[in-house]
Parts: sequence; C-alpha cells; structure tokens
Amino acid sequence: MRRPWALPGAVCRVMLLLSLAGLTVAYYLGRWLMSGGTGGTDRLQVPASMCGKTVIVTGANSGIGRATAAGLARLQARVIMACRDLAAAEEAAREIRRQERGDAGASGEVVVRHLDLASLSSVRSFCRQILEEEQRLDVLINNAGVFQCPYMKTEEGFEMQFGVNHLGHFLLTNLLLDLLKRSAPSRVVVVSSKLYKYGEINFDDLNSEKSYDKSFGYSRSKLANILFTRELAKRLDGTGVTANVLHPGIVRTNLGRHISIPLFGQPIFKLLSWAFFKTPEQGAETSLYLATSPEVERVSGKYFGDCKQEELLPKAVDDAVSKKLWVESSKMVGLNSPL
Repeated sequence: MRRPWALPGAVCRVMLLLSLAGLTVAYYLGRWLMSGGTGGTDRLQVPASMCGKTVIVTGANSGIGRATAAGLARLQARVIMACRDLAAAEEAAREIRRQERGDAGASGEVVVRHLDLASLSSVRSFCRQILEEEQRLDVLINNAGVFQCPYMKTEEGFEMQFGVNHLGHFLLTNLLLDLLKRSAPSRVVVVSSKLYKYGEINFDDLNSEKSYDKSFGYSRSKLANILFTRELAKRLDGTGVTANVLHPGIVRTNLGRHISIPLFGQPIFKLLSWAFFKTPEQGAETSLYLATSPEVERVSGKYFGDCKQEELLPKAVDDAVSKKLWVESSKMVGLNSPL
C-alpha cells in the first residue's frame, strides 16, 4: 500500500525531468555567461589574413598564450612564441603546426625564442635577437604572467609577480618600440585581469619588502598593467602604434598552479572549472580581436573584455599615478632613455 505522503510515479518522473531541464539550462547559461556570451570572434570583424605580419606572444607555450598563437597562425601571421620553457614551447609549436597543416588553407610561420621575464638580462638578450633578426613587428602581445605565487624574487631581486607581470613586460615593450614604430600601423596588446580592482600601487613598497600578500600582489601587478598601457598609449600618440589592455575572464589554464586546493575538493573544482570557466580559446578571443581587428585599428589606451570596451575604476585611470609608475619602473629596470 502506498504511503499517504508518497507522490504518484508520474509526478515524480515529471519533477525529475523538470529538475534535469533546470540543471541543463543553468549549465549552458553559466557557460555562456562565463565565456562572455560573445559567440566567438568569428562574429566580429577580423581580417581574412595576417599574412606578412609578425606578432610576438609572450608565454605562448600554454593556456591563453598558446591559443592566441594558434589563432594568429591560422590567420597566416608569422608568430614568435616568446617563452621561458623552450621544451614546452617547441612542443606547443609543433602541435600548432600539425593542427594548421590538418586544416584547409595556408597557415602562418611559428617560431620559438627564449624569453624569461623574471630576468631583465634575458629580456635584453631577447630584444637584441629580435632587432637583429626581424625586419618588422606588427603586434606585441604581453600575455605571460604568474599568479599568486609564494613570496619569491626575480633574478634582479624584484618581487616575482610585480617583476614578471609588470616590470619584465615594461622593459620588453620599451626596447621594441622603435621596431614597432618603423612597422606602423602596429599594436601593443596587454593582458590584465579583473582582479586589478583589488590592487593598490604603494610607491613606498613596490617590491613588497615591508609586507606581502600573494593575492594583493597579483592584483597590484594587474593594476600596473593597466596604468602602464594607458600611459604608453599617451606617449605613443601620433606614432601609428596603439596600445590597449584587456581582461580575458576566468579561464581554464595552469595559471593557478600555486593555489592549494584540498585533495577532497579537487574533483569538484575540476568539474566546476570544466562546466563554467572559459576554454583557452575563448579566453584568447579578446587578445586576437585587439591584435587583428580593423574595428580597433585606431583605438588606443582602452580597456576591453569579451571584445567590448569596458569602464575602469578611478584608480586605474589616475594619470598622476600612471606617470609616477612609469618613472619608477624605468629606474627599476635601468631604462636610461624611456619613451
């Protein structure tokens, strides 16, 4: 005999179907929201080809950088993968070449060059090699970064996140500016993060020698990326070189390798990241858009997310702070004649 509180079987089946339908809708809605809802850059105005153009992508051996390099190769660009881990970079380059050969149509040239942004001597050596070997540079994509690592220092003694994410790219960009100007119209694209909102620029402790918090350190370096890009755009006005900055959203990459997740929570985290985080290809969309699209050919000094311009908090558009950060960064990297 059925219990008086038991539901009929048909009602249970309907409720189960509705629950499954609700979970399915939530899943796809979540993925759409996390991926920006743009539908991909194929719906945006991008060139049919980047043939004849040279692009440098830092940190191109994995994650967003690798997806960016693959997208540029698909557009027939000459892609220079600037990476610290040469073995991983060569493997990524081989995979990109294999993938592009398997697709219809021509693909670009993919080459690997060594660049360790935690070493200013490596940055200078890389730039010397580029200036000796390359006749032009159409796009520089400052993509590489470290995320919330324990306190450690670069080769020159700078706090690692500030040193790699900001100072290394600051020196790299300045040393390649003459080549970018000779190649104009050309572009600088800087990958930042929405987490800039939690950062502050403390000129009394830029190197985190008085205190260090890995989350704050990352946010500060990403705020520095934005301030640097806006100041760079002003200094490049009239040269034919544009500079824009972006946030890629939350992406499934190995950037979070320094984050400790309890063993029992790892399967859940992996499931959630698969369900709701962007893929590296989705995360690379805005980088590719800013590097290639004619829609932003004359746009400079702006902040983008999901291939759309976004507003910044007041602290990220403080001209006095951006100018002072430029001056202090120049001193820290030993740039005698900055732009």
